[in-house]
Order: sequence, then C-alpha cells, then structure tokens
Amino acid sequence: MTNLQQPASHLVDIVFPGDTNHHHSLFGGAALSHMDKVAFIAASRYARRSFVTASCERIDFQAPARQGQIVDFAGKVVLVGKRSLAVEVEMFAEDLLSGETTLCSRGIFNMVSPDKKAPDMPPLVPRIESHEESQILCSRVEMVFADQTNHYGTLFGGNALAMMGKTAFITATRYARKVFVMASSQKTDFIASAQEGEIIDLKGLITNVGNTSLEVEVSMYCEDLLSEERRLCAKSSFIMVAVDEAGKPVTCHQAVA
Repeated sequence: MTNLQQPASHLVDIVFPGDTNHHHSLFGGAALSHMDKVAFIAASRYARRSFVTASCERIDFQAPARQGQIVDFAGKVVLVGKRSLAVEVEMFAEDLLSGETTLCSRGIFNMVSPDKKAPDMPPLVPRIESHEESQILCSRVEMVFADQTNHYGTLFGGNALAMMGKTAFITATRYARKVFVMASSQKTDFIASAQEGEIIDLKGLITNVGNTSLEVEVSMYCEDLLSEERRLCAKSSFIMVAVDEAGKPVTCHQAVA
C-alpha cells in the first residue's frame, strides 16, 4: 500500500436540537452516520467506483460537539490497496463566534469496492491547495438521497435552497464571527437538476460587505460518483445581517484571524 496525503472532503453542518442527545451535544449515532457518509464520498471521489463500508476502527470520541456549534467532518484517503482503501475521518466542533475548533473524534473507515473487474486503484499523490480554493470560506459536500427528491427523482428545490442557505450562514459566520440572520435571497438560478445518488458540492464566497450586512454567493455543483462529471446546478445570492442579542443590526467587519 501507498501512504501519501490527499485533499479532504468536508461535510460541514450545524448541530441543531433535533440532532442532540439529552446532554445537548451531537448524538453519537448521528456523528457516526456523518463520518461514514464523508468516508464514502472521499473514497468515491478518489477511485470513481462503487464502495461499501467494510469496517471502521479506532473511533475515539474525545470531546462533544455542542448544540449551536458548526461541526466539520473531514475525510481523506490515507491508504490504498487493489480493491480497498482506508479513509481517515476527523470531526471538529467550531464555535460560531470565537472560531475556536476542537477535535471531537477521529477514526478509520475501510472501504471495499465490490467491482472485481475494475482496474487496480491509482496510488495516492500529493496535492497543493490553489489560491482560489483558499478564498472559499465554506466548501461542503452532501449527497442526494431518495427522501430529498421530488416525484421526478431529482433534488427537490426546497432542499437545495436549504443547503445553500446553510452554506451562506456558515460562510458569513466564518467571515465576521458574528450572529447572522438571513435578510433576503436576492436571486437564485436553477441551472440543472441534481440526480439521486449524486454528490452535491456547495461553495460559499463573500462578494460584498456593507456596514451591518454582507452578500454571500453560493454555488451548487453536482458531481457524478463514477464518471467525475461536474456541472453547475444552481447559484444564489444571499444577504446576511449581523445582529446582537436583542436582534439589532451590528457592524460585520471581517474577524481578525
């Protein structure tokens, strides 16, 4: 096996009350589900073939992810064989206002391809993040499952808007480290449909900053698991307003790193 680093796929979410246990922290089963999902996405993106989870090992929960925190699941391929590979998944909790991150969990997911006729998987190669990628404050992946589709078998528009709105909120929060509310969705263009079983790749970018508000452009790409074909499915512009505890607008200058 070869052992070189590969860029991570990030599944970024927010811990809402419906995902928590009686301690108001992310339920362990929900965390494991997200970790397995990002492991599958990372494996599929790497080798472009079908995978199933064979086993997971050394999953240690070191700290809780609290209600209201951003939770970032990062999956990257670390070992490659002929028909199997290992994905390391790390789960980080991120405080909305301070930006402080805590490693909550780490584990290895062993993924096996059932396709015995497929060629051997390529060896891992290092990759350097581009300048354009470094400017994106929120890059997150999802998958289109059956319960998110409409009667045509494509991603329901309301679910797409929810994904983009969440991306806009995370992007704005990471920029200014303030409490944000959505003031408006300026314009949304649905360009192509997202099919069941495809990867959704969402990217948020700050395009304009005012005194108490900022504009976030969110692009949603669809990616075929096997062919690697990508297409722009939707683009939306959101106005996010920074507010204080009383809900009054406050300045939203960029937070000092």
